[in-house]
Amino acid sequence: MTKTIILSICLAAAALSLGAPAQDVRQYTEGPVTLVQEIGVEYGHFDEYIDWLHSTWKPTMEATKKAGIIIDYKVFSFTPPSPDHPDIILWITYKNMAALDRGVEEEAIAKKVIGTTEVQNKARVGRNEYRKVLRREFVRELILK
Repeated sequence: MTKTIILSICLAAAALSLGAPAQDVRQYTEGPVTLVQEIGVEYGHFDEYIDWLHSTWKPTMEATKKAGIIIDYKVFSFTPPSPDHPDIILWITYKNMAALDRGVEEEAIAKKVIGTTEVQNKARVGRNEYRKVLRREFVRELILK
């Protein structure tokens, strides 16, 4: 009798485990990853920052896109409800998380488009006088099946 009960329990457990994989299938696939940067621009410097985006940031993004490191980039204007909220939101979209490991290639492109690391750092210091990165985060798209 004990053997019959143990056999029944084993068969029931086996039957339950056959249905488990079907329920464990993801209902989505992991899609592109976007770096979202929120930028606060000091009053009176908005046009100056837009000029920099157009003259330096955009050509760098275009070269990075052409090299296949990123798949897209966007700039959004934001009406901040208070000074601690962004004026500009920058999006840089990568194919996946692995694409973020191409930093050396991105640096090489920046050196070709903008100049040496020293030149880039001096420009960053200058921009930091009128703009501040308020937040940076990565957002991954989930593509529902």
